[in-house]
Amino acid sequence: MEPFLRKRLTFLSFFWDKVWPVGEPDGSIPGPPDPAADAGPEPPAAVEPCGPPAPGARLYRVLHDFTARSAEELSVSCGERLYALREEGPYIFARRLSGGHSAGLVPITCIAKATPETLTDQLWFFGDTSRTQAQQMLLSPDNAPGAFLVRPSESSLGGYSLSVRAQAKVCHYRISTAADGSLYLQKGRLFPSLEALLAYYKANWKLIQHPLLQPCVLQKPPEQDEWERPRSEFALRRKLGKGYFGEVWEGLWQGSMPVAVKVIRSADVKLADLAKEIETLKSLRHERLIRLHAVCSAGEPVYIVTELMRKGNLQAFLGSPEGQALSPPLLLSFARQVAEGMSYLEQQRIVHRDLAARNVLVDDGLACKVADFGLARLLKDDVYSPSSGSKIPIKWTAPEAATYRVFSQKSDVWSFGVLLYEVFTYGQCPYEGMTNHETLQQIMRGYRLPRPAACPAEVYVLMLECWRGSPEERPAFAALQEKLHALHRRLPLAPT
Repeated sequence: MEPFLRKRLTFLSFFWDKVWPVGEPDGSIPGPPDPAADAGPEPPAAVEPCGPPAPGARLYRVLHDFTARSAEELSVSCGERLYALREEGPYIFARRLSGGHSAGLVPITCIAKATPETLTDQLWFFGDTSRTQAQQMLLSPDNAPGAFLVRPSESSLGGYSLSVRAQAKVCHYRISTAADGSLYLQKGRLFPSLEALLAYYKANWKLIQHPLLQPCVLQKPPEQDEWERPRSEFALRRKLGKGYFGEVWEGLWQGSMPVAVKVIRSADVKLADLAKEIETLKSLRHERLIRLHAVCSAGEPVYIVTELMRKGNLQAFLGSPEGQALSPPLLLSFARQVAEGMSYLEQQRIVHRDLAARNVLVDDGLACKVADFGLARLLKDDVYSPSSGSKIPIKWTAPEAATYRVFSQKSDVWSFGVLLYEVFTYGQCPYEGMTNHETLQQIMRGYRLPRPAACPAEVYVLMLECWRGSPEERPAFAALQEKLHALHRRLPLAPT
């Protein structure tokens, strides 16, 4: 009698489940969990569960809201999915995918056949996920108890498994396939799709003892730094020099693009300092600053890859035969370009802290770019105070920075004045013949470098302004850039 009544009076399935519990027909037990899964003890029978769809039931989608006008009709909302059990004239007798007492008549004009969504469209389906990966994802901080996913079964080819987070563990349930293609977790409860199965067990979660609250949140992989490249992409060709923070090489990127590669080892610099240098380089973009191409920071040595400036640093270039032949207007052009780059750093509240001709690079077209931010730091509260162990180039350093180790944009201005001296002496070392200690003593007594022979009088006035004892009285780089630009337009100037 039970099969006959269940087949003919399916809308009373909740009543038949009380009379003949579906979870225990013929001595059966709830559906098998995945092998080796800890699915917990056998779940209790459901309270007023929604019965399985009748054979041949079709999935429909509600096109617009409909409000029941009698007890025989079913109220539905636009977008809902229903199983159409049979047609009755202008109506279908339909049932929702989940929920008790949810069957009734719905006008045919309100519904349309639903196009099944592919599994890859479902948030809860993880197609290339193993049992171990499912556990890791569900137990991650992004997911709470009640998170679930459906994945391909590892023990049953073509089958599926349901994985559910239950507090600090994950339970795995095998979703079996019946002979007619229906899916089930427990014998006697058949579903035409995974979507229908999940909808049922969301409403009747006590059957598996663990609620299905929300699909598993996919952990986003760490974002790949766009600057980070494998070291194997770079070939070092020729050593160009060595500074405080490592060697500089000419190299090739992927066998074709010429680049400059700064090779840094932990013995040369603290890793914290290196990380700050790299982050500063990434954040700065200006035609008068050296351009960063890539970094290789995984393991040692670390590579900082920049554009290649073929004429090398400004100090060495000025001392070369080509540099020695340059006219004052070209020298002034170098000074103006450096001022442009430093004006940009000033706007970005960056303190370079090691501005000198050796840290300005020159390309084949005599364009200059400020380089080597190994000592640069983001400015905080208008000053940066380095540790006592920092290396300070005294002859280029403002007296307040050399004495009290307090650096600011105004101490960079002092260094720019010394760079002007280097430019108009064709790379000569400042304070030649003096030690660092003697240099600092002389400066504190008021001594200033003399005007170079090739230096226009107006430029020397700017040098002296850069070397004012009070930092507040020194000009800003924006003002220096403007004055040098004006002077450059008026050249050639003869020294007087």
